[in-house]
Amino acid sequence: MYRFLLTPRWIALHIVVLLVIPAFVFLGQWQFGRFEERSASSDQISANLEAPPVPVTALSRPGGGVNERDKYRTVTATGTFDAAHQLLVRRRVQNSVVGFYVVTPLVTGNGEAVLVNRGWVRAGATADALPEVPAPSAGQVTVTGRIRPSETEESSGIRDRAGLPPGQVLLINAETIGRGLPYRLLGGYVDLVEQSPRAAAAPDPVPAPEVGEGGGLNLAYGVQWWLFIGVAVGGWLLLIRREAADLKAEAAKQTGQDRPVGQDGQDGQSERPDAETETESTTA
Repeated sequence: MYRFLLTPRWIALHIVVLLVIPAFVFLGQWQFGRFEERSASSDQISANLEAPPVPVTALSRPGGGVNERDKYRTVTATGTFDAAHQLLVRRRVQNSVVGFYVVTPLVTGNGEAVLVNRGWVRAGATADALPEVPAPSAGQVTVTGRIRPSETEESSGIRDRAGLPPGQVLLINAETIGRGLPYRLLGGYVDLVEQSPRAAAAPDPVPAPEVGEGGGLNLAYGVQWWLFIGVAVGGWLLLIRREAADLKAEAAKQTGQDRPVGQDGQDGQSERPDAETETESTTA
């Protein structure tokens, strides 16, 4: 009855099912892994945003970097802005509008400084036009902001290139920017949240990071992929049962057509006239 399972058509179906099942298992496991990663990242970011401020030097040092686990920690720094070495960071989108980040070194003393992202400004009327940038505060200020690791092509998805207009960059990278400065830069940079005393005018502040749902969608996708395994196996078994049922019905139909004449009651009655004729002939 089940010899049809060894036909080329069914062998091809078996192979497809056997390939689909491990593929769905892998995709489900990958989504569960992403769920765990994003949940851990979301929890870490939430904890960092709620942590009390610490001096920026507690999390960064000249020539070093910012640990990923300290990303978005609130830090403070006191110094004076170096407007002469201010930079515009190209291709930054805020509220669905393309513009620039304004990054100004804050000289903290002892020959050290930290890059401060003072906020976002709208791009000029043309690609070559400079945007209107509020000047940084003069004199000593204390800034409070969220520390972040230096940007790279891998972390930002932005491809760096040379030949940009003077005073413009594509990535906020302390190591690269620090090569042209007369002081040592701390690793990473700080997104400005507030400063004291307050500036008379300032770029639009950079929004706080979105914590998100902690990978809830990845969990749902993982469950979905594993449900697909049941659908694939169930569909495969259903097709086998249906094919077997069709073959059984066809065999029963063929058996009925091949039965010899005279096996049923009607054919048996047709033999009586012949018997009566034979009796009459014998009597005569």
